[in-house]
Amino acid sequence: MFGPKRKKLDLPTPGEALPGRTDRQMRVADAHTVLGRPLKGPWPAGLETALFGLGCFWGAERKFWQQPGVYSTAVGYAAGLTPNPTYEEVCSGLTGHNEVVLVVFDPKITSYGALLKVFFENHDPTQGMRQGGDIGTQYRSGIYACTDAQRAEAEAAREAYGAALKARGFGPITTEILPAPVFYYAEDYHQQYLDKNPQGYCGLGGTGVACPIGTGVAAR
Repeated sequence: MFGPKRKKLDLPTPGEALPGRTDRQMRVADAHTVLGRPLKGPWPAGLETALFGLGCFWGAERKFWQQPGVYSTAVGYAAGLTPNPTYEEVCSGLTGHNEVVLVVFDPKITSYGALLKVFFENHDPTQGMRQGGDIGTQYRSGIYACTDAQRAEAEAAREAYGAALKARGFGPITTEILPAPVFYYAEDYHQQYLDKNPQGYCGLGGTGVACPIGTGVAAR
């Protein structure tokens, strides 16, 4: 994405982090521009949420809203220290946040495992604090589990995909798996960016290695 590049690729300490703000939340549109559903909860009964970071959130969000069973998506910032950060603050590398996609889905139509497969196959989870040409801590690979069951499934997926990647000559997976932290909505112009700007930048790209999760095929 087109933020300032930061050479220092480590997360800030609490003493280094920007102070942010506790009295202002980001305002976003009421409805998803593609799906026509709310961008904010409360969600209808029976729906579940997932949270992923896989590089620039513009392309990542589009990939998830295209999946069957996805009710809504939104982009934002998570897993950092600064409350209610702005995009410019996140790009500075001094908030600790990752660019993430909130995915609201119907488990009767799709599964968390299917979303994990989309996650792993659409970026390179071995690159550390970058994704392709997008360099910085906000582009790190991350899964932020909303339940204990999600965390267990995510860890199993990481292990299985790591074995598949190793067999193809890739290095170890650097994906962080954490309990879901506070999700801060990004600015409204970032929401469904590639629907509003069809020719806009998309840095999404996978390794070409299939993820065995949900296929019944063990990694070799």
